[in-house]
Parts: sequence; structure tokens; C-alpha cells
Amino acid sequence: ILDSKKGKGGGYFFKENPQNVNLAKIIRLVNGPIAMLPCVSLNFYEKCADCNEDHCSLHDVLIEVRDASLKILEEKTLLDLID
Repeated sequence: ILDSKKGKGGGYFFKENPQNVNLAKIIRLVNGPIAMLPCVSLNFYEKCADCNEDHCSLHDVLIEVRDASLKILEEKTLLDLID
């Protein structure tokens, strides 16, 4: 997403067009999973210890939270924050 140039006139600059970088990508690069728990993560799934997902009362709710959050974060771009 970013690159740098050393020396006179150097600094940091965008490697990609900010319009093409969504917030989900940035969060994943900086923080990792977007999901609140690893058992509902799309890209970083891990089964929770001592949990049966079929009987977990939170599992389905957290999938809804993940999906709703992901929808918003994938629609918003870095350009939206800059403007």
C-alpha cells in the first residue's frame, strides 16, 4: 500500500491508488482478522478450544456481526477517509 523513497525529495507515498484500497485490506494488514473470534474468521479460522460450534449460542450472531462489518469495510476505501 505504501512505499518510501530515501534522500532529498523522499518520503512515503501510496503505491496503490487510494480508491482501490478498501478498509478491510488495511485492517487485515495491520491487525489481522476482522472477526471478533477466530472461530468465525474467514481468513484466519481457528476452532475455539473446548467449544462445539454447532451448540455455541454466540457463533451465529458473531458470523452476522463479521459479515455486516466486512460489508462496510470492503465498501469504504482509503480515498473515502482522505476526502
